[in-house]
Amino acid sequence: MSRQNAIENALACFDGGEYLEILGRRVAVPTESQNPDRLPDLRRYLDEEIVPAFEAMDHRCTIYDNPIAGGGPVLLAERIEDLDLPTVMGYGHGDVILGYADQWYEGLDPWVTTQRGDRLYGRGTADNKGQHTVNICAMAAALKARGRFGFNSKFMVETGEENGSAGLREVIEANLEAFAADVFIASDGPRVSPDRPTVFLGARGATNFDLVVDLREGGHHSGNWGGLLANPGVILAHALSTIVSETGKIQIKDWLPEPMSNSTRALLADITVEAGEHAPEIDPNWGEADLNPAQQVYSWNSFDVLAFKTGNPDHPVNAIPPHARAHCQIRYIQGSKREEFLPALRKHLDAHGFDMVAIEPPPAGNAAGFVASRTDPDHPWARWASASIERTSGKPTAVIPQLGGSICNDLFTDLLGLPTIWIPHSYGACSQHAPNEHILLSEARDAIQLMAGVYWDLGEPDTPDKQ
Repeated sequence: MSRQNAIENALACFDGGEYLEILGRRVAVPTESQNPDRLPDLRRYLDEEIVPAFEAMDHRCTIYDNPIAGGGPVLLAERIEDLDLPTVMGYGHGDVILGYADQWYEGLDPWVTTQRGDRLYGRGTADNKGQHTVNICAMAAALKARGRFGFNSKFMVETGEENGSAGLREVIEANLEAFAADVFIASDGPRVSPDRPTVFLGARGATNFDLVVDLREGGHHSGNWGGLLANPGVILAHALSTIVSETGKIQIKDWLPEPMSNSTRALLADITVEAGEHAPEIDPNWGEADLNPAQQVYSWNSFDVLAFKTGNPDHPVNAIPPHARAHCQIRYIQGSKREEFLPALRKHLDAHGFDMVAIEPPPAGNAAGFVASRTDPDHPWARWASASIERTSGKPTAVIPQLGGSICNDLFTDLLGLPTIWIPHSYGACSQHAPNEHILLSEARDAIQLMAGVYWDLGEPDTPDKQ
């Protein structure tokens, strides 16, 4: 049997409808990790969907309870063929964001996969059930072709990524030997464009916080008190204007990373960010003036105000409000001084006369606490993965230092010491985390071929050396 047989097996799984049938069952399990009532569904997803899939490939499956109250369980599937072979750690998350069923297009249900043209709708199709299902099916296709993997397989499926992977670090730390591997290969996030195979090597971190101006109890009539009482909304707006320019440029020096290296600039120079049909148009004059869009989102820091409230926007009245609050976020790359973000902000606000602006933790459920991390683009496993994908696709692989979003990549790079290779199977306009989430079937079909080639190549003798 051959590499081409593995790819043909994967295509038969997709074209014959098996992939869609499996994904339909998995989407039907409402694994909303932010909803405590769904905790039994998180376990059911592992027991009924993931364990049988790996047991069919002769993996030994262990489910670890989460030490965090209300946290979802973690599955580790393991097949060791030969201790002298490299061990490959896979990953997926079975939990999803809330369904928001009443906000989907007419005729769509977040827990039912529905095809309309090239789109397959359903909660989790893009993030992340559709992606780890591609990889599991591709693994089975490669195993069927060769009769063995030719590498040792470990595959983790957690059920709390949408809650910041709470408890996952503790599970890994308590079982370091069980989770030990030589390389991490997984899928999440979007490609740089729907038709360009992509590898990203890490993820930006995220620090969320609130800025609050709290001046007094209750509102006061704007006719009687306008011009006499300080307005917290105005104060907070001016405070924000000192943090970020009118074109989105960060103005706190300690928030910026080191200057971008020439090698990183070159790596991203030919990459165009194309999120696909119905995606918003990129604003060309936003952010750092000397960075192109790929450099801005994949290798720089950004600051955003995600929500701003003063008074009652839904039912405004003629009163000067007593409070104002802005929910803010810094997305940052590896090497940024994240521990200094909030102390630097406090110093900056005080220096500009805004000592009345308090810095507070964000509301529960909004603390995106992932840490930035990445693998060097010149790492042998990064070059190997890019070459494997190109062998199947016939296209140059887009290699980016880190995803613009955030995920628990640091647990694999920093805690387990693994090079991390992410091969995404979605696209930017997939409505991830929003109503009408979907994947492109054409992209998923392409992805299952690429991954079958990757899993075949992992069993060849020319992979990078074991650690």
